[in-house]
Amino acid sequence: MARLRRHGRMLFWPTVLLLAVAAATGYFYGRMPEEWQNVAILIVAAVLVAVGFIAPLLAWLSRRYTITTRRVIVRHGFFVRVRQELMHSRGYEISVRRSWLQSAFRTGDILINTGLEQPIVLRDVPNASLVQRVLQELIEGSQGGLAARRPGGQGAPDDHTVAWGER
Repeated sequence: MARLRRHGRMLFWPTVLLLAVAAATGYFYGRMPEEWQNVAILIVAAVLVAVGFIAPLLAWLSRRYTITTRRVIVRHGFFVRVRQELMHSRGYEISVRRSWLQSAFRTGDILINTGLEQPIVLRDVPNASLVQRVLQELIEGSQGGLAARRPGGQGAPDDHTVAWGER
């Protein structure tokens, strides 16, 4: 249904740093009397870009939230990938937490509390209230489907489970 990442706002300051480093490097490179000083400017610029822009960009790209009709999947990590799945049929509590900055951008942290472990937090999700409503509807629909299947002992006629590419 949806693939989400944190709001792109977290890349604002790294982008400002990237532009500042590019401008400073363009201005100072070639103006130094010694060649090693020009090389040092390039090395310092490369380190600043790697630490100040590329690392936050990779951190932003490495975290993804996927909401399907059956589960919520949280993937994060760059070298070691961690995947958490939460089935809608388990039932859980959803709440949204917002700071003043998140309210201005209509984002928020969605806390999914299963009651068993630490709550799963979807950080800085765009349109947080819409995501919360969709998750609540998916939970209600999933629990309604389970209740309809239990008494008869068979699956509901509209139960479409895909196994190895077949229905």
